[in-house]
Amino acid sequence: MKTEIIYGIHPVFEALAAEKRTFYDLFQMQGKNNRRTDEITARAEAAGIAVHVLSRQKLAALCGADTHQGMAARVSPCPLLSLNEILSNASASTSADTSAGFLLILDNIVDPYNLGALIRSALCTGVTGVVIPRDRSAPPSPAVSKASAGALEHICLASVVNLATTLKELKKHGYWIIGLDMGGGQSIYENDFTGNIVLVVGGEGTGIRPLVKQHCDFLRSIPQTGPVSSLNASVAGAVAMYEVYRQRHLTGAT
Repeated sequence: MKTEIIYGIHPVFEALAAEKRTFYDLFQMQGKNNRRTDEITARAEAAGIAVHVLSRQKLAALCGADTHQGMAARVSPCPLLSLNEILSNASASTSADTSAGFLLILDNIVDPYNLGALIRSALCTGVTGVVIPRDRSAPPSPAVSKASAGALEHICLASVVNLATTLKELKKHGYWIIGLDMGGGQSIYENDFTGNIVLVVGGEGTGIRPLVKQHCDFLRSIPQTGPVSSLNASVAGAVAMYEVYRQRHLTGAT
């Protein structure tokens, strides 16, 4: 039975709320009691989950990190969906709120903190599914859940073998593929994001890989000034995702 330790108040709370993982044990730091930790403990006890009280040192050793905020849990690994399941969920979601599909592909995001931040922004901006490559990506680890403030526990996430093949398949389902690239001919503010779109965000320093870039319908950039050549991947992704959100949801935005 494969398990992992998630840690931090938000990841544990959101994992309980999402009900996507199996909980085996809850761990609380001795003397760490507040409204949020008490709520988490009460939920766990009501669900029949064993609750253990540990010292700060033992909890840190269990988590492999000091940033546990006095709360951790032994759970099943983060569930991953297939591409077909992502498309099915996207279709159901868009039918419910009449919005077009909005998927996010993350190419070569190997920093777990950037992956977590991007997933957090994705959940906040209405992304209906996130796709990562199986090999060239940070895995959906406890560190990613912590960096996402628990958003990982709610997002629909798929891991695929080949991103180029995935993009071809998405095009067959009526999606336009827009790559975020500092060399893109037009800025994101000149692009129409109101249809079914896939936003592709590349990795730290390397950007989108050439083969993946070839399968993008459009390349769009984020205008900027100053001596720094590019934005951090998670910041750039957040800026682009919020432009999609602005066009789709804010009054008078086009």
